[in-house]
Amino acid sequence: MERPKQMTERYIGLMSGTSLDGVDAVLLSMDAQGRPCVEADSFLAFPLEIRQQVLQLQPVGDNELDRAARLGNELARLYAEVVAQLLSGQQLPPSAITAIGCHGQTIRHAPHAGYTLQIGNHALLAELSGIDVIGDFRSRDLAAGGHGAPLVPAFHQHVFASDAENRVILNIGGISNLTRLSRGAPVIGFDCGPGNMLLDAWCQHHTGASFDANGEWAASGKLHAPLLQQLLNEPFFRLPPPKSTGRDLFDLAWLQTQLALQPAIAAADVQHTLLQLTAHSIADAIDRHCPDTASVYVCGGGALNGALMRALQQRLPQQVIRSTAALGLPVHQVEAAAFAWLAWSFCQRQPANLPDVTGASGPRVLGALYPR
Repeated sequence: MERPKQMTERYIGLMSGTSLDGVDAVLLSMDAQGRPCVEADSFLAFPLEIRQQVLQLQPVGDNELDRAARLGNELARLYAEVVAQLLSGQQLPPSAITAIGCHGQTIRHAPHAGYTLQIGNHALLAELSGIDVIGDFRSRDLAAGGHGAPLVPAFHQHVFASDAENRVILNIGGISNLTRLSRGAPVIGFDCGPGNMLLDAWCQHHTGASFDANGEWAASGKLHAPLLQQLLNEPFFRLPPPKSTGRDLFDLAWLQTQLALQPAIAAADVQHTLLQLTAHSIADAIDRHCPDTASVYVCGGGALNGALMRALQQRLPQQVIRSTAALGLPVHQVEAAAFAWLAWSFCQRQPANLPDVTGASGPRVLGALYPR
């Protein structure tokens, strides 16, 4: 028997991205008119060994199937832990949640080869949480000829579009991606290039810290203009949308290959130049594809990097740079809220991809159900 529809339904969104810092969880309520409201959020940091296991699976290696399956089980247990943490904080039972939208952890993203792989064992998560799980959001779009990414622009349109202002919603996670919300124009969205990914990798490699807090180490260095130009010569930056990328391209090995073509550069200068790479690639994408933008609203971990935000404002003097908190969603909630909304869209059997964004042949219902 079909469960009667509630006036308000609750969904949990889980997001663990390419920055590999941990799992963001958001409790989202959806009313009968499809209006979302974030009720609470939670975060669970990745243990160091989980982060290392994910990184070790990025390149081609031995025994990948076994390692990926075991890691998927561990991730499911972490996802279940953050769900329990979120429910406990709100004193809610699992039965209060209609479904969990779980992105999973991206291991490979190869739309040119017709596949993308996110692991996390959704069946185990359903078993552990006692809640229906919606996962595997990207495959249906790929099957329709799209990139399967980015998926958040439809959510951005749903919650952030304005009749009064042309906007860009900019997410700076491991990869940076943007959504153009312009009056009278179709929504477009695409990956711009590396966001925090190279900054974090270089910082970890040289300092042992997992990230450069507030961009202070980058700010201590100076621009190496020849290196910046060489990095910007990467063909990905010149590709037209739709396009997507990930750690498959922009990893530490890619950077070290680029550095081998230059004379020795001080580590802090490399960090500063990488910060400028992120700012330049974003600004160039906005100048080229979103020239009528009045304001850029930033979310993701990069929004907390003061040096990066200053560099971005310098590269975009005509636009106002704000965080998405100005639109009612703090920077750490946006992506997890998007996957809660994607779970709601699946339950409504409502298409949630934007073909102009992903390149798919048409709108598609995204996701697969793993019943509790």
